[in-house]
Amino acid sequence: MSVSFKYWDDCVDPEDMQALWMDADVRKEWLDAGEKMGQRIHLSRDPDGETYLTQTEMRAVAEIIVDRHFKSQLDVDMLRALAEIGSDRRLLAEGYDRKTKETRLGIMQVVPQTAEWLFREMGYRNYKIDGNQSLLFRPFINIYFAGAYIIWLSSHDGKERSEEYVVRAYKGGIKKATHKSTAQYFKQYLSVKQSLPPKSGQQMPANRSFATNSSLKAGDSWKYWDSIVSPEDMEELWRHPDVLKEWTASGERRGKVRFSQDPEKRPYLSRVEVKAVAEIIISRCFNSRGITPTALAAVAELCSMRFVHGVRAHTGLMGIDYPTASWLYKDIGYNTYKVSSVNDLYNPFASIYFGAAYLVWLSEYEGRRRSHQFIVQAYVGGPENVNLQETGPIWQKYQEILSSYEADKKGQGSCIIL
Repeated sequence: MSVSFKYWDDCVDPEDMQALWMDADVRKEWLDAGEKMGQRIHLSRDPDGETYLTQTEMRAVAEIIVDRHFKSQLDVDMLRALAEIGSDRRLLAEGYDRKTKETRLGIMQVVPQTAEWLFREMGYRNYKIDGNQSLLFRPFINIYFAGAYIIWLSSHDGKERSEEYVVRAYKGGIKKATHKSTAQYFKQYLSVKQSLPPKSGQQMPANRSFATNSSLKAGDSWKYWDSIVSPEDMEELWRHPDVLKEWTASGERRGKVRFSQDPEKRPYLSRVEVKAVAEIIISRCFNSRGITPTALAAVAELCSMRFVHGVRAHTGLMGIDYPTASWLYKDIGYNTYKVSSVNDLYNPFASIYFGAAYLVWLSEYEGRRRSHQFIVQAYVGGPENVNLQETGPIWQKYQEILSSYEADKKGQGSCIIL
């Protein structure tokens, strides 16, 4: 496959170049090497003339991708370590597996067929491949699909997978995730990960020229409710008395309501906000289906800890994956909110809507009226994996969370499924 890059600008969009310039470590490294803003930036080359990313550049690209698309779901250092082992951070690296007859491309050694599948079936559509495998040599695209694949591996077969499983499966496929052939690879991964140089901690100096393009502020889209929620839904929230009180007290203003953020700047909802969205969704779409806002909010917290993006393999507030949401939308008829990509499920309203729809479907799984405990366990681990004879940690944790939401249980009748 004949692909050649001399400059960063050959393989990165202009807004991504500006995002890299905004990284203090990258900016310093480039300026120290004699690069200049406004001119094309040379890619580094090894003694054999192959282009590669420096560790500083690799860390920055991985951070940008995670910040834009995988907040609270993905570990930047996992991406960095896998890149070190797989390709030595070489942009045009190619590997061929004789047993699987698969070709792996780029920094993260992504299989083109896997990237196509992630785009087509799993809803990861921020970068289009369109059958052009050479696009996987572009660092942002390559790392994006690697990240998406890691998230899929993290919950393969409906089970929460360990870091070791994910890393070994990334190397040898799911059939080799527990095979002795990948054991040494995981040890190497841990050693490399522990030796990665940390970020310097420098802050980007104020410079208006870096703030003029709103597309650079990909992280900003996860700072504000208004950037991902429709005006109609925002108005509903403003009319909710508890939300109005909370937002007024924190100094929020219409048109730019901030998400709460943890110390790592990952956006999350307060319990007041989660319960309010649940109340709005139920009143609109599920008022007669026997589901309560407190139960819906408790499931959201169980799956995502209220993070907007979700946690690890759990996508969005309700932790519901794209294939399930797409199936509910296309085949079961839950189409109040549109779902055409994973990004749609980061909207709290859409996530809670499809989460509620899935709970309702589970309540009559295989034509039988199901218990509260079955529904919760089936939601988290899949209906085929429920064991009601064992009161496991999922059910216990759910009950603990539910008790924190339920100030008053009066008025719950026999029709309540959750």
